[in-house]
Amino acid sequence: MLWRDPLLTLAALLLTAGKPRHFDSHTVYRVLPTKELHVQFLNEFADKHLHDVHTWLNSLPASYPGIVTTVRAGFSFERLEILGVKISYGTGRPIAVIEGTIHAREWISTASVTWFINEILSSTDASVRSIVDQFDFYIFPVTNPDGYEYSWTDDRMWRKTRRPHVPCFGTDGNRNWDHRWLEEGASSDRCREDYAGPMAFSECETKAMSHFLTSLGSHLQVYLSFHNYRQLLIYPYGSSHEVADNAAELHKMAEKAVKALESRYGTHYAFGSVADAIYPATGGSIDWVKGKLAVPYVFLWELRDKGQYGFLLPPDQIIPTSEEIFDSVLSILQDVWDAIRC
Repeated sequence: MLWRDPLLTLAALLLTAGKPRHFDSHTVYRVLPTKELHVQFLNEFADKHLHDVHTWLNSLPASYPGIVTTVRAGFSFERLEILGVKISYGTGRPIAVIEGTIHAREWISTASVTWFINEILSSTDASVRSIVDQFDFYIFPVTNPDGYEYSWTDDRMWRKTRRPHVPCFGTDGNRNWDHRWLEEGASSDRCREDYAGPMAFSECETKAMSHFLTSLGSHLQVYLSFHNYRQLLIYPYGSSHEVADNAAELHKMAEKAVKALESRYGTHYAFGSVADAIYPATGGSIDWVKGKLAVPYVFLWELRDKGQYGFLLPPDQIIPTSEEIFDSVLSILQDVWDAIRC
């Protein structure tokens, strides 16, 4: 799908001009927030796509000493770091983990998660600070680094990891977790996009993330995952035979969050459990976090849009998407804080 010249012009005016990189017959952009500009285009890098995200993450401890530290969950199959940051304003706070880009082609996930990092660190809004300062955040913009790189260098529509499974490559990282693995909405066909892998946690990326999450212990209270597209806010479970122990509470939080989201630009999101709101699909990260680690507050967003652009969301929608989603994240975090501080 080609992006029209007027759209590119508008994007340039809104988001700072930059020379586009042409790839796979599309003009593609990437954003990375900075303290000074909030958004800058990263169009000039031909071979350092993931490197640019990691360079920015690695720069944050110096910019926010005593608040930000880099963390490494592990390595991918191709030995790329699964890199994130810890943001902490004190000790003993409940932990919130934010997961991005488990599916490689979902670039708006990367952009939005980096936006969240910037807002958590730089916002001077008292209503924002009163919420985010209560949590320790572990934020991973790209949890499928091999696939993400491949979506930039070879195949814009690549979804899976990159480990060989002859005769094809990769596993769906959101079907490979060890909770009702391969029961529903996943495939044993190695060449399908929803291939669940030869066994649960067969992939370096999912295994590393599961070990890291387990190490956080009982302080882990919130897990937020970001995908696109469909405009949904969903919670466990993906199984048509399982209901979360606090489903009513999660449903109420989601209902309030989508109202907060819609209040900014009028964007409508549906909400519900994975199985009810989208389709039965097991072996996902949020189901494992909820079912195996017993983390009480677990949500997944399917970001803009509803299919007009799909995975090729135009650059002028990056900031509005990030802003409205952050509104909904704050709504959920406020509800969590109200629930656990009593």
